[in-house]
Amino acid sequence: MRKILVIHGPNLNLLGSRETSVYGTTTLDEINQKLTRLAKERGVELSFLQSNHEGDIVDAIGRSAKDGFTAIVINPAAYTHTSVAIRDAVAAVAVPAIEVHLSNIYKREEFRHQSLIAPAAAGQVSGFGVQSYLLGLEAAIGLVNGQ
Repeated sequence: MRKILVIHGPNLNLLGSRETSVYGTTTLDEINQKLTRLAKERGVELSFLQSNHEGDIVDAIGRSAKDGFTAIVINPAAYTHTSVAIRDAVAAVAVPAIEVHLSNIYKREEFRHQSLIAPAAAGQVSGFGVQSYLLGLEAAIGLVNGQ
């Protein structure tokens, strides 16, 4: 069975109560449940990591191939705009990554308009709320299935 790593960046553990006008009321656990259902339907296994610490995310990406992952779905959250380390980790591994965001980062504050991660990722999905994660997972599955 193919394995996909889902990485949730800083403050995403607060989903459901944090800035609900931007991120909605769905919790991270609910997002993970929806992803798990879709993965089961598509015959893939998911592993989840939520971290508020850049190094933990870099380490997980760096060992993703060794750990048997065939793709990564990542919401780097605030690190999207600041982390060269995460960008370099995504670029360094032979595991394709799909960057996802609940909100449309290009319709928000100007400092959020640039993603350092996107140029290293296979693709990006943003602005569709929870659906961004599901679309990102579908894209990752398509990549690992050669579609």
